[in-house]
Amino acid sequence: MDGELGDFLRSRRARIQPEEVGLPTYGRRRVPGLRREEVAQLAGVSVDYYVRLEQGRGPGDPARTKSGGVSDAVLDAVARVLRLDEAEHAYLRAVARPRRAENAPGGSRVRPGVQLILDGMDRNPAYVLDHRMEVLGWNLLADALLDFTGAGSDERNIPRRVFLDPTAREVYPDWSAIAGQTVAHLRLQAGHHPGDSATGELVAELSRVSEDFRRLWADHLVKPCDHGVKQLRHPVAGLLTLPYETLAIPGAPDQTIVAYAPEPGSETAERLALLGSWATSRAG
Repeated sequence: MDGELGDFLRSRRARIQPEEVGLPTYGRRRVPGLRREEVAQLAGVSVDYYVRLEQGRGPGDPARTKSGGVSDAVLDAVARVLRLDEAEHAYLRAVARPRRAENAPGGSRVRPGVQLILDGMDRNPAYVLDHRMEVLGWNLLADALLDFTGAGSDERNIPRRVFLDPTAREVYPDWSAIAGQTVAHLRLQAGHHPGDSATGELVAELSRVSEDFRRLWADHLVKPCDHGVKQLRHPVAGLLTLPYETLAIPGAPDQTIVAYAPEPGSETAERLALLGSWATSRAG
């Protein structure tokens, strides 16, 4: 994750053309988008300050806080100029002012009470993820849908499933969209856990093995996967359209519940009911 702040800022200013922010276009531009001095001008900081910010050096500037970090006012101004959305803005703050390097406690156990909630969701496939997108717990229907029990521990990681499983493109008809969302969410989480060596190792592994992951990671997309719709093809239940919601778990800040909630009475809901009956009979 070294150099992440500069890479992120460069990728975002490359998206914006001078005329979009009211600047005249003149001369030959060697790089796309805004120049560093233009971002500095629009954000109201010195060019030297902004250059140091992109380079990850500590700019000695009154716009820094007493603790030495970049001030909210500067980061907010840069975010406004670069037209960052809410997730990107939060990511900018995280990578500009990283916490003390430390490994985040991935792989934690799911609390018994949370597991009981999962088990009670007999019509909704549901599972728990940590910040590395490791699957920590699941219910019977999620297992029937995604076969977590039959997978090895390494295979219970969503990015590895998406990019390393040879059947992933068959399982996810819209694989390209799923891949982009997975990378954007993983980068967001990595920005909030800059000292987590396991996350760095996961990114390094996927970058080494998967050209698709490497290309998407270089795009610096940042977006949470907090709700949406996925299509999934199951060998027994067939093609399923699955709206999903992501729910925070109080007291476990790095864990979330992902729950699929198909429309009642829909074909997907009926197929899931049959899949649940099949899974229950097998479990019995």
